[in-house]
Amino acid sequence: MKKSISKTEASKKIQNFFQKIDGKTPQEIKKIKKLAQGYNFSLKEKRKLFCKKCFNIYQNPKVRINKKFKSVTCENCGNVSRWKLK
Repeated sequence: MKKSISKTEASKKIQNFFQKIDGKTPQEIKKIKKLAQGYNFSLKEKRKLFCKKCFNIYQNPKVRINKKFKSVTCENCGNVSRWKLK
C-alpha cells in the first residue's frame, strides 16, 4: 500500500521540482505531472516549460508568433504546441 501525502505537501513538492527543473529527465517530469493530476493541482504556466508529448525540457525551441497564437516546436520530437496569447 502506498503512503499518501497531503495536498499541501504535494503542492510543495511540485513547486520545488519546478524551481530546479534544469537537468530533470522526462520520467521525472512525467511523474510530477501525474502527481499534480492525482491531487487536482493545476500546473498553469509551468506546463509550458516542457513538451507535452516527449516530456523533455525546452532547451532551444523554435518559437513562432502568428496573429494571436504562439507556436513552440520541440527540438527533440518536433511536436508543435500552440498557446493563445493574451
